[in-house]
Amino acid sequence: MGTVTTPDGTTLFYKDWGPRDAPPVVFHHGWPLSGDDWDNQMLFFLAHGYRVIAHDRRGHGRSSQSPTGHEMDTYAADVAVLTDALDLRDAVHIGHSTGGGEVTRYVARAERGRVGKAVLVGAVPPVMVKSDSNPGGLPVEVFDELRAALAANRAQFYIDLPSGPFYGFNRPGAEVSQGLIDNWWRQGMAGAANAHYECIKAFSETDFTEDLKAIDVPVLVAHGTDDQIVPYADSAPLSAELLQHATLKTYEGFPHGMLATHPDVLNRDILEFVKS
Repeated sequence: MGTVTTPDGTTLFYKDWGPRDAPPVVFHHGWPLSGDDWDNQMLFFLAHGYRVIAHDRRGHGRSSQSPTGHEMDTYAADVAVLTDALDLRDAVHIGHSTGGGEVTRYVARAERGRVGKAVLVGAVPPVMVKSDSNPGGLPVEVFDELRAALAANRAQFYIDLPSGPFYGFNRPGAEVSQGLIDNWWRQGMAGAANAHYECIKAFSETDFTEDLKAIDVPVLVAHGTDDQIVPYADSAPLSAELLQHATLKTYEGFPHGMLATHPDVLNRDILEFVKS
């Protein structure tokens, strides 16, 4: 565990496990969670000989509850501060949901040699919100409802979301894990309400089209068809079309939080991609 400080004084918490000379894999968490959401994958890749790193985004988890900077440009710049401080080279960057947007912007702008590959899991690119240029997106009212629920009773909202659509526990016959629900709540409540509120705009309205086009390293795009948070049709296939070197992996019936509900399948496929 350690911390780095950004130019605006924000302290970023990170975990860094494994030999310093091992191939680095960097994990980027989704909203409103922390690096802990990747614990299963970190242990898996650690056991396979990798150096594994996960940070808490500003305003999330154990990082500073900063008053500003809750948008994708700053998120990506924060990642650059971390990777520079650790001098990571040829790293694999893996992002889930909002973390996939963060990865996309960071990788598109990263210094050559810093990134070897990237993985987007249930990720928000190219852009979530509906507009004239993105008719298949979600209406802005969907995100207004998220903001309203967060502002009204964040603690209850952070129970309702993982209990329902995030992990697909609202589907008939779903095997509900109370541990996953509690862990989601624990991670979410550790962060700052203002950061989480402003991040909704960042993950829903940021357009990553040009970032995706600019990325010239191999990218695995992994997405479940039953993702109720980031609908499949308006995300993964479109991102794969924009990327120069994409592999699209579609998981029939998997939910948004598939890294926790189906870790064995996802870990196997990511490892195969990383080693290829």
